Amino acid sequence: MIRRVLLLALEIAVPVVLLAAYAVWAARAETFYFPPLGEIRDRFADLWLFDRVPQHLLPSLRRLAIGYGLCVLLGVGAGLLLGAFRLVQQAVAPFAEFLRALPAVALIPFGLLVFGVGDTMKVFIIVSGAIWPILLNTIDGVRGVDAGMLEMARSYRVGRWGRIRDIVIPAAAPRVVAGMRTSLSIAIILMVVSEMVASRDGVGYFVLESQRRFAIRDMWTGIIVLGIIGYLANFLFVQAERWVLRWHRESKGRAR
Repeated sequence: MIRRVLLLALEIAVPVVLLAAYAVWAARAETFYFPPLGEIRDRFADLWLFDRVPQHLLPSLRRLAIGYGLCVLLGVGAGLLLGAFRLVQQAVAPFAEFLRALPAVALIPFGLLVFGVGDTMKVFIIVSGAIWPILLNTIDGVRGVDAGMLEMARSYRVGRWGRIRDIVIPAAAPRVVAGMRTSLSIAIILMVVSEMVASRDGVGYFVLESQRRFAIRDMWTGIIVLGIIGYLANFLFVQAERWVLRWHRESKGRAR
């Protein structure tokens, strides 16, 4: 208990010290590009509590949720298929490796031509870049299932779906969740990039437009919002992971 309290105190203390250091430095530097912390705070309250929330924040969160949700559905589904059937994986491996090697941002011109500047293009960019950690980790997780357990299930005449549901998915779950966490960070990055290239709303658009207008305080507030989105998304994911994989930690003697 004491250790957890100390870790929490350390987690809170480090950001506080960094913010205090920035406040002191910015007040003395008097530079246009690094406004005082108080000005950023006041501007943040004016813009994001809650004037720009429906205009910029909610569209970004909607695109992130749809894109990431599709990454999970397609990545896990295709990963189970490719991991369970080696011939299928061999057949699509060259094409998949080619697509994985393409930077997702390089597909933005193609997305603009096909889907326009709407949400569909941005979701397409998120999926095209963030799906791979989930897909590859799912394949590895399925391939790593104990062959002896599968043979035992076959000997007891357990069907293919039963083996996948009761053996393959639980065994592969830790790897799948690890891929999902990596994909979440990539999805946030691609959400921002897609909004900066061609958009009329979103936090990424707001940051770039503020920079173009030399509204530096506004730009910093947008950057802070993006940091909050990333922090909260990772925090919620970790809490969900602890709940979903509690059985795994208990089996390893690491339940908390």
